[in-house]
Amino acid sequence: MAERLQFDDLERAFDVIADAIDQVGEEHETLFLSKLVLALAHRISDFNEIEAAVETARRDLDT
Repeated sequence: MAERLQFDDLERAFDVIADAIDQVGEEHETLFLSKLVLALAHRISDFNEIEAAVETARRDLDT
């Protein structure tokens, strides 16, 4: 299994993504996030990891 980000780096990633969303604006948020997901998925060599990440993101959206 690939090495995972440390919590501090995960927080930094969140901040970078949140800042980018603010910069692109609400009208481009969905397109930006779609492009970001594809760019990150392109860097992952295991489709099962991508599928697992999709399932993780899909959980608990109503809370």
